Amino acid sequence: MSKGLARAALTGYRVAGILLYPLAVPYLTYRSWKGKEDRARRAERLGRPSAPRPRGPLVWAHSASVGETLALVPLLRELGRRDIHVLLTTGTVTSAELVRNRLGNEVIHQYVPLDLKFPVKRFISYWRPDACITAESEIWPTTMLELSRRKIPQIRVNARISDRSFDRWRNHEQIAEALFGRMSLVVAQSDVDAERFRDLGAWPVLVSGNLKGDTDPPPCDPAVLDRYRREIGDRKTWAAISTFEGEEKVAAGIHKVLKPRNGQLTIVVPRHPERADGIEEMLKAQGLVVARRSRNDAITPETDIFLGDSMGEMGLYLRLTEVAFVGRSLTGEGGQNPLEPAMLGCAVLSGSQVQNFRDAYANLVRKGAARLVRDVEMLAKAVHYLLSNDLARRKMIDAGQETITEMRGALAVTVKALEPYINPLTVSARLQPKAAAAQ
Repeated sequence: MSKGLARAALTGYRVAGILLYPLAVPYLTYRSWKGKEDRARRAERLGRPSAPRPRGPLVWAHSASVGETLALVPLLRELGRRDIHVLLTTGTVTSAELVRNRLGNEVIHQYVPLDLKFPVKRFISYWRPDACITAESEIWPTTMLELSRRKIPQIRVNARISDRSFDRWRNHEQIAEALFGRMSLVVAQSDVDAERFRDLGAWPVLVSGNLKGDTDPPPCDPAVLDRYRREIGDRKTWAAISTFEGEEKVAAGIHKVLKPRNGQLTIVVPRHPERADGIEEMLKAQGLVVARRSRNDAITPETDIFLGDSMGEMGLYLRLTEVAFVGRSLTGEGGQNPLEPAMLGCAVLSGSQVQNFRDAYANLVRKGAARLVRDVEMLAKAVHYLLSNDLARRKMIDAGQETITEMRGALAVTVKALEPYINPLTVSARLQPKAAAAQ
């Protein structure tokens, strides 16, 4: 594709967005009905603000998922310590809940506007960000073009590109260059990711490591943790976390095979809790006794599966076990973040489809903190081995703690890379007279 055709394609994308704009309200209404949008705050998705813009420098940060939001938390707090206002946008109800629980009033939270011309222009005109920092891998052409038109720096941190996304962008190299070339700075997770961003037209590109290594472990309510530990007693436990469709059935099968030998409790935490009703039906159809966190069910000696179908309580579930299988890796594809279970003292197991967390798994496997399994039979054997072998389990847990310690430092590298953009904002902020918020 020529550069002219690439420009035409991006123009076509923007025009299509203008033509589709009348459908935005029905689209958001439908998503609200499905529970995928916050009904009371739908207008934010059209770029209409629900909070005043404070005086002084403001950085717009965006994270698409819960994992990306968690990775950004230390960086956002660093900006706050430098007296820079932070506007944080997310796209999901789950992420919004996380922001409220973790950051409270430390940031201004809004839902990200749809990548359509009118919502994006309305949003940027109101908030007037001095810079835009996005996490990991999302690309929104209309937003990027509008930020570029207004000469607002676009910075990508903790950046990564999956194998599939990279192949897709390489098939449209001119469009990729027209978009990636507008980034002011990319701070990548790994050398592989950095090289891919450079190949697609981004410059300059630096490597920081994974910001998730600098995050705090997910918290939990000590009283709730103590209650469940008392109910579990001395039973062995293992967890299947961040599971995708099919992996809950795998966990149930492993539970049934191992229960006569271990009498264990199996904790299942689906990546999407809204699937919990269907998962419970499947488990009960197999004759398993299920306790659900969302119902505040007690865990009794007869309970087979503790179904973790609540939001924001991964810290609870991981503290109830020392063996964790991380999903979207066996029947799913791409993997999920293995660093949280390693932080919280779990031996990590996973399928082999972990492309999205390639470097994190490489570090954990190299140290002996994680094991990748080929299939269900191999996973069952690994779970049984770790439940019955205290020394092997403890060695993996210790290796995980060591790996996390070695992986820390990405935040310092990222902040240093951002200094040309944030130092002037800090000076400006500290010269500003303290005043009430104003538009």
